[in-house]
Amino acid sequence: MTKRQNWTTEPWADSELLECAMVIPETEDCATIAFRAPSGAWFDYQPGQFLTFDLPVPGGTIQRTYTISSSPSRPLSISITIKAQPGSIGTRWLLDHLKPGMRLRAYGAAGQFTSLRHPARKYLFISAGSGITPMMSMTTWAWDSGEMPDIVFVHAARKPSDIIFKNRLEQFASRVPGLQLRFTVEQVEPFSVWPGYRGRLSQIMLGLMAPDYLEREVFCCGPEPFMKSVREMLGSLGFDLAHYHEESFGAPALQEVPVEPAAPAVAAVMSFAGSGKTAACDGSETVLTLAKRAGLNIPSSCNFGLCGTCKVRKLSGEVIMVHNGGISDDEIAADYILACCSRPQGDVTIDL
Repeated sequence: MTKRQNWTTEPWADSELLECAMVIPETEDCATIAFRAPSGAWFDYQPGQFLTFDLPVPGGTIQRTYTISSSPSRPLSISITIKAQPGSIGTRWLLDHLKPGMRLRAYGAAGQFTSLRHPARKYLFISAGSGITPMMSMTTWAWDSGEMPDIVFVHAARKPSDIIFKNRLEQFASRVPGLQLRFTVEQVEPFSVWPGYRGRLSQIMLGLMAPDYLEREVFCCGPEPFMKSVREMLGSLGFDLAHYHEESFGAPALQEVPVEPAAPAVAAVMSFAGSGKTAACDGSETVLTLAKRAGLNIPSSCNFGLCGTCKVRKLSGEVIMVHNGGISDDEIAADYILACCSRPQGDVTIDL
């Protein structure tokens, strides 16, 4: 007889390691990894959010962030869908070494990229490559809610066999009128019929795929050049970019900023309330760097203020924080900061 999981009524907390339950091949060098909580806890998050993992690669543990591809409407497990890129270390280790039964430390869920924060009657999801993962999470949530909204789902891939979740999305779309799939590929595979669009996504193509795009809430995820192209495309078509939302874990392009004369270095103290440790600071180093010097670990991933993994609460003092969207205005008002891009200005204490 198969042993059943003893599920609890408690939500999962990141103090508990996640256990790999299944590794499901998707496309070439791409797989979905399903995790469960050994305690039987269930998962509560928003569709489109992400997790950060400690990965024990050769040479030492590294942290990597992955979007959740499952939906919180199915709370007994949680999944990420990963695709190895040239030179990848963490993703390559997961694909080559992670097996059912192995456990990993994960942090989260976190992130602002979710349709639940922007309810609308009509959506336009635009993705490329592995950027399809948060769109799959949000679409599954809509399907499971029983009130499927009007979603035009646009996805760009190199070739048809690279389209992640193609069969599952087609199954959804074949059963509800509210989900319209629009796939485009750069090349067609030999000896196969491709009835979809062909070529890079363009203004003309977008107009054919979603003629009423001006009326839709747009979510976009993919490589930075792809998203930049979509932003420019929508902007030139008169779209109100206040209704445009994007997600990327690539470093943003560097921008020229005015440089003010540096103030004289001021000797100050960075204090960590929970551990009682301190570190001397002069305003030139980040809270994350100072924590590491004090022997403390703040989970982090992108290190440029985008992913939000290193969010901590400031108890006193002032910092200069230059972020790239990894923290909300409400969180800043509640005295949260991103450790990777916050520099103390005088004595500062954080809750760590």
